[in-house]
Amino acid sequence: MGIENEASSSAPLLPLHPSSKSDHLSSPSKTLANVFIAIVGAGVLGLPYTFMRTGWAAGVIILLAISALTFHCMLLLVRTRRSLDVKIVSFGDLGAAVWGPAGRLSVDIMIVLSQAGFCVGYLIFISNTLAHLYPLQTPVSSVLFAPKAIYIWAMLPFQLGLNSIKTLTLLAPLSIFADVVDLGAMGVVLGQDVSIVLTNPPPVRAFGSPSVLLYGIGVAVYAFEGIGMVIPLEAEARDKSKFGGTLGLSMFCIALIYGSFGVLGYLAFGDETRDIITTNFGSGWLTLVVQLGLCINLFFTMPVMMNPVFEVAERWFCNKNYCWWLRCGLVLVVCMGAMLVPNFTDFLSLVGSSVCVVLGFVLPAAFHLKVLGGELGWGGIAADIAVVLIGTVLAASGTWSSLMEIFYSVQV
Repeated sequence: MGIENEASSSAPLLPLHPSSKSDHLSSPSKTLANVFIAIVGAGVLGLPYTFMRTGWAAGVIILLAISALTFHCMLLLVRTRRSLDVKIVSFGDLGAAVWGPAGRLSVDIMIVLSQAGFCVGYLIFISNTLAHLYPLQTPVSSVLFAPKAIYIWAMLPFQLGLNSIKTLTLLAPLSIFADVVDLGAMGVVLGQDVSIVLTNPPPVRAFGSPSVLLYGIGVAVYAFEGIGMVIPLEAEARDKSKFGGTLGLSMFCIALIYGSFGVLGYLAFGDETRDIITTNFGSGWLTLVVQLGLCINLFFTMPVMMNPVFEVAERWFCNKNYCWWLRCGLVLVVCMGAMLVPNFTDFLSLVGSSVCVVLGFVLPAAFHLKVLGGELGWGGIAADIAVVLIGTVLAASGTWSSLMEIFYSVQV
């Protein structure tokens, strides 16, 4: 989930350089860092709550399984791209090369829904955190004027201004700030978790109810979402033969960090673990700085993440021309969506279970089967079909399960 040059399903997430200029291409260490930057985001803060729901052992198993499947599907995309004798610099280009306009449209729709979903999650995180730190009393019981909604309304004019910027070049340095804040927040949370676990650990369980496994899968898929960066990063790699190993090492390290963060967060607070783990801590200055830093980070990251949505929408409705009113309308829709969803991690599960499963599992396997099906043995064909079927079932059942969780939270 990093900074895009002109991010969309039809433009690379990172700027590409001619292959002849090998000094501009990425070394394995730079590729590893870019994968980390592209995947690790605010979703990690919802993992302890997820582990509280699923149980710590079940949560770890789900994380490892989703990490392995995500890595497998990323490699499918790379193999599919390498087998096509056309210029492909993005996921959308690959969709167009495999399925024509329908393929690009499929990727476009998933990109729009996933990116908008990330931004809704950002606003939920910011507004819930601010409402926790600075509670408000509102005389109206409407969800549109709840304390959380008041903070979103207050952010709306500023987001309209930021999202009306035609180029995001000036916002690009904020990606470095975002990564530093994320790492700092994770370090502070892990330190406090360890302190609590060593002094006063609460009772925990290894496995929760089977009914919440789909919930855990949805959050894990969201946390590992980054399929759109694979093709640009592989094109940028100096040594293509090492890209698969570098990608695998990156995914292993991220899974290790995620697992440690989720387990320690749950072990520290047990059944009192909240949907945003930072709200479990007291009111010390360090905790306050971390929470406000994360809010500022996500506030300025939102225009970057909305850029793919604008690019696709303006291509659909405005013949690729800049359209201020369309951008404002989309930002308003995202803000309204954030007001209607009460729980941060519940929404992560919904986005992960729906669009991220299709984008990360179903489409890569379907593209691979379409292009290389004639060269695969029965085992390879069966594996691709299995991924498509599993992804489709997870998307349908997980989306339904997550929607029920959200509706239940709203009623309560």
